[in-house]
Amino acid sequence: MSNLKERLRQGKKVTGAMVTLFDNPDLAQILKVCGYDFFIVDCEHGSFDFAAVAKLFGLARMAGIPGLVRINEVKREAVLKYMDAGAAGILLPSTETVEQAKALVEYAKYAPLGNRGVSLTRMHTGYEKVTPVDYMKKSNEETILMLQIESVAGVENIEQLMAVEGIDAAFVGPNDLTQDMGIMGQKDHPRFIEAVDKIIASAKKNNKFSGIHLMSTDELEVYIKKGMTLNLWSSDVNLLMTLAKEGLSKLNSI
Repeated sequence: MSNLKERLRQGKKVTGAMVTLFDNPDLAQILKVCGYDFFIVDCEHGSFDFAAVAKLFGLARMAGIPGLVRINEVKREAVLKYMDAGAAGILLPSTETVEQAKALVEYAKYAPLGNRGVSLTRMHTGYEKVTPVDYMKKSNEETILMLQIESVAGVENIEQLMAVEGIDAAFVGPNDLTQDMGIMGQKDHPRFIEAVDKIIASAKKNNKFSGIHLMSTDELEVYIKKGMTLNLWSSDVNLLMTLAKEGLSKLNSI
């Protein structure tokens, strides 16, 4: 199982990548070798087949890198299937209400915290024989549940969202948040900065974690210094295209 949350509790920062297109299971090992601490498969915008994601999580488990998933909406079947396939946690996009947050906890956590369906001979146990009660308690402790804040309403409700038991982190989606604020892409706008600061403060106040997804290391550095410890830097597509463009630009200038 994942030790990601324990590292966060120790005050360490972790950096992941967003997997948006490539579903070859070897990607988990590649990201591990590169030094990433975790990754999130984007099943909100991405067109991933469930079986492909399950294979990716299987290899991630063997490689020792936690794989999380961004689901498209909070539904029992979606949460349960990915958790049983070995997801280390869930990122719920466009979270605005306490009802959404509580539903995520109900579907992803075992009793008494939630009501996750129990099927223990699956990839999430590594097909090993486990003591049900002990395993379920450990799973509840280690599973990471993240609420993606992508709207003005989400920012306004951040205190109530962070107070929900079982929720571990607030995660900023800068594109959708700036779009909803009417300042699309302006991550240096005072209103956006104020909103992110509010999210960081609320998470800290409730003993939760916070993070953001950015493509620029310089931009991400600012928020790491502000206390965000659960962050995404870049994506599979962006990493490939950035290096390809840089290299070809040099070669073509010869």
